Amino acid sequence: MDDLQQLFNRHRKYILYLLAIFVLGWGFTKHQSIFMGLILGTILSFFNLWSMVRRTNQVGEAVAKGKTVRSLGTLSRMAAAVLAVLIATNYPERFHLISVVIGLMTSYVVIMIDAIISLSFRKDKQRKRGESDES
Repeated sequence: MDDLQQLFNRHRKYILYLLAIFVLGWGFTKHQSIFMGLILGTILSFFNLWSMVRRTNQVGEAVAKGKTVRSLGTLSRMAAAVLAVLIATNYPERFHLISVVIGLMTSYVVIMIDAIISLSFRKDKQRKRGESDES
């Protein structure tokens, strides 16, 4: 599970950088409702990611001990997404709905970009290792 924790720590760092950019955008542009929507969606997206990692660790520990597991908490993650949309629809002057939805997808985008970067570095290392073995 250390690999999962390392991945989560890296994803957390990227999401916090994005949140900082969104806060700067909220503070220094006239598109405050768009950035507030991104902030709300990204915070709940980060909560969903944290929840999924925590539940995955619990499932791994339960399986190692031979216990049964209920679920990975899909319902609570869906409820968080519904909550974000409800907040955005109740306060449309403060939160842009499309930005909230985009913010909710932030953690998935971060995971995909991180995976692509990791795979490209892995291929580069294998290629360099292959070149050094041939020498």
